[in-house]
Amino acid sequence: MGYKRILLKLSGEALMGEQNYGIDSKRLDQYAQEIKKVHDSGIEIAIVIGGGNIYRGVQAEASGIDRVQGDYMGMLATVINAMAIQSALEKHGMYTRLMSGIKMEAVCEPFIRRRAVRHLEKGRIVIFGAGIGNPYFTTDSTASLRAIEVEADVVLKGTRVDGVYTADPEKDPSATRFENLSFDEVIQKGYNIMDMTAFTLCQENNVPIIVFDMNKPGNLDKLVTGEKVGTLIS
Repeated sequence: MGYKRILLKLSGEALMGEQNYGIDSKRLDQYAQEIKKVHDSGIEIAIVIGGGNIYRGVQAEASGIDRVQGDYMGMLATVINAMAIQSALEKHGMYTRLMSGIKMEAVCEPFIRRRAVRHLEKGRIVIFGAGIGNPYFTTDSTASLRAIEVEADVVLKGTRVDGVYTADPEKDPSATRFENLSFDEVIQKGYNIMDMTAFTLCQENNVPIIVFDMNKPGNLDKLVTGEKVGTLIS
């Protein structure tokens, strides 16, 4: 299971750490160290991060903001998180590039597929901010689409649970974890891993997804060296 190029999907909420919102510097630093270990082993890394710790487009409608406007606000939140991750990675000596689905040249490059691939080939970590630049698409969809575009071997979905369970393990103590699932099984049984757009993109393009606990130190490194961590969907 030797991966050459991975796409790591992180949730914005994970960056909150123990806080109720915003960015926890300890969590940020932990993630940077985890990513550095993998990067030092020669694996090419692309990252997509959500914005839920700052703003979610779906909150917008509840507060009377137009859905499209709310989605763009959510995209800007992902850029703030992407800049934070970029800063943490660079503090640990890694070279990075931040590419955005929305043009904002002062802080990121516009997303150009060939340029993104070239950065990865040169050993730079590429962070994709602002989703795909369109409303109505989640950062999970961004992760799937960018993974396909840069020909990543796998989408690693870092969450706070260590895989996919028969039920919510936080509510049902008898829930058991799957080691492997097929795309069809996930659809038939209605497991909520990603939204359907994101999920179908991976299924149609044969990009496996691994759901794992990113908050447990060493998990990311174990995963890319072939240890059984989380749940593999293929």
